[in-house]
Amino acid sequence: MSAGLEAILLGLGPVAVAVSGGVDSLTLATVAHRTGTEPPLMVHAVSPAVPGEATERVRAEAAREGWHLRVIEAGEFADPAYRENPVNRCFFCKTNLYGAIRRVTERQIVSGANLDDLGEYRPGLDAAREHGVRHPFVEARFSKAMVRALARDLGLRAVAELPAAPCLSSRVETGIRIEPETLAFIHAVERLVGEDLEVSGAQRAVRCRVRAAGIVVELDPQSLASLPEAVQADLGRRIAARAPARLAAAPVSFAPYRTGSAFLVGGAR
Repeated sequence: MSAGLEAILLGLGPVAVAVSGGVDSLTLATVAHRTGTEPPLMVHAVSPAVPGEATERVRAEAAREGWHLRVIEAGEFADPAYRENPVNRCFFCKTNLYGAIRRVTERQIVSGANLDDLGEYRPGLDAAREHGVRHPFVEARFSKAMVRALARDLGLRAVAELPAAPCLSSRVETGIRIEPETLAFIHAVERLVGEDLEVSGAQRAVRCRVRAAGIVVELDPQSLASLPEAVQADLGRRIAARAPARLAAAPVSFAPYRTGSAFLVGGAR
């Protein structure tokens, strides 16, 4: 483990780790647990925007490592500002998350944000700043690749190979209201396509985007190249059959994966 990262964590005193179930937060939680003299508190929030597999992954790691885990509800779906899905939706998401964590502990809250996150528009970091959240990977100058390497060093090989997995709401185009049934549909589509095409690994990607113009399934280049037109048509029909009522008439298409492509600055189409 990185001596610098360990020193930062030890210097924070008792911590509460916000654990989403992705590679960054799971790796940070493991380091904090194995490093700290006082066992850290791991806090995982459940909501319609969090896939069930993420929660199962957190619970499994908690059982394997012996973590002190609290599972809470962040309550962002009760926040009209979040549900409206503005450009800074993540600010309202993280505001609710960190507020919920603060209600269960006075410990220093830490997140798994790394240097790569600083190069993107991340309004959630503004919410973290307002709540005094610390980012040990950023302070220790860890990139995403370095976090994955650390996970492997810690024996977390399956975690190290997890693909990037932002919350399900990130798939909904800016300005389209966030609805639980839409997120359930998105999750079902990504599982269907991922299982059919055997998409897995850190370099592979499946994103179901809900846009004003329709439903777009984005795939990494390798997966998209292996998808004949006949298979696309069949998958499209199966996806349409699962769509909630408000998306029943939406066309289904396939496209190359682009990070954050549902995010529209100023709501531009």
